[in-house]
Amino acid sequence: MVITPLFVILLLLVFILVWSFVKTIDKRKWLNFLVSIVLTPVVYFYIFYPLLNIFSSFHHDKYFDATAWKEKPALRFEMSNQIVEYNFFKGKTKTQVQETLGTSEWYGWDDSIKENSPDKWNYNLGFKPGAFNNQQECLELIFVSDTVVKSIQYQMEKKDY
Repeated sequence: MVITPLFVILLLLVFILVWSFVKTIDKRKWLNFLVSIVLTPVVYFYIFYPLLNIFSSFHHDKYFDATAWKEKPALRFEMSNQIVEYNFFKGKTKTQVQETLGTSEWYGWDDSIKENSPDKWNYNLGFKPGAFNNQQECLELIFVSDTVVKSIQYQMEKKDY
């Protein structure tokens, strides 16, 4: 386990809350301290931390890996930041992109031609973990003259049919 400043602060917060609760049960400080020391890790790892993960949308970023992209499509959002922030595919041809990412899942809408354009490739990135998240992450690669000029990440609401 890696001990970070945020971990220490959150652990102290849980300790203070447990200490405040235990003080209402008994007035002996040594007993309160002992019970709080024992209960703090239990409360942190079995109550506080799971709730924090459910209600926050934090996820780990991973480096882009073509094999993982194809084998685990539900976890593509973990690689999306590297693709968008560093313009990972900028300057690559459609053939190179297709070899790396596979065939695009759908074409994006182009208002200038009033139809889906074969120069706007879209890929499903899956859903970021968290409660109440109904936004599907998507990646769009925009081509001009058969080379990628821009990559965009956007959210699309999940539709239940």
